[in-house]
Amino acid sequence: MDSFDSIPEQALAWHQAGQGAALATVVETWGSAPRRVGSQLAVSGTGEMAGSVSGGCVEGAVVVEALEALEAGDGAPRMLEFGVSDGDAFAVGLACGGRIRVLVQPVGTAFPEDLLRDLVAARAARAPVAVVSDAKGQVTKLARAGFETRFRLDRSGVEEDGRFVAIHNPPLRLVVVGAVHIAQTLVPMARATGFDPVVIDPRDSFASPARFPETRLLSDWPDEAVAQIGLDARTALVLLTHDPKLDDPALEAALAAECFYIGALGSTRTHAKRLERMGAKGFDAAALARIHGPVGLDIGAANPAEIAVSILAQMVQVLRQGA
Repeated sequence: MDSFDSIPEQALAWHQAGQGAALATVVETWGSAPRRVGSQLAVSGTGEMAGSVSGGCVEGAVVVEALEALEAGDGAPRMLEFGVSDGDAFAVGLACGGRIRVLVQPVGTAFPEDLLRDLVAARAARAPVAVVSDAKGQVTKLARAGFETRFRLDRSGVEEDGRFVAIHNPPLRLVVVGAVHIAQTLVPMARATGFDPVVIDPRDSFASPARFPETRLLSDWPDEAVAQIGLDARTALVLLTHDPKLDDPALEAALAAECFYIGALGSTRTHAKRLERMGAKGFDAAALARIHGPVGLDIGAANPAEIAVSILAQMVQVLRQGA
């Protein structure tokens, strides 16, 4: 699933409006495909589309199959397989040909309406959820646990027993405390990587739209701001102010939450003092070990932009490989 799509929501809306709808999901593809496994295309009974399963080369055929599945009346899922020639692959930007398998599931039957409603509700609540289909392509359940590696890697796929697991993770978020020079580089890079950034700084001259265009800015004190945003397992928190009055309240909130990444700017000595303060607040060694400080991978960064690169790299490393 792509983090910022609304494809299940659109399919549900079409179905509830009486138009009919089907969800088509990539279950297997070539290595250099423009759309990853788990990518989806919603098709209405009138032929409207939302999303994509291949970047354009098989969408037409998938829509035809989806409409036929809806008109057939049996509501059965369909597994489609397309061979892609080198010529076709180059036409959509691939280095070579291959094949793609797409599962088409009519809403209301192969994808029961109640399960689709539950999926949409989970997505709205920023709750990670897996849609599990049996080997025949019938959605059987939604799962919140049991696929921890898939959740961490954002990796949909086929299990050894033939079940297909489609991972729906909430969008990644980056919460930055301190609208400093490092943040000015980190925020656009993180956005390009798939993070939804928020910058917190009560100093209006720092957190200005001119310095952070098209970015959500909060001028509240950090503890109030993070309470407003909410911190969860898809959130990275980066502290950049060097000022305990600003950093520490947000840090306490993050340590009490499930943020997948917590990073704090400062020297080794500064970080040691930070750990002392947090220890005095009652956080144990395991909690303190979650704080990456000094922040970022050790790449010899020498300026704010390079520090931002090191921070983003460490965020991705922790997200994909664990702490």
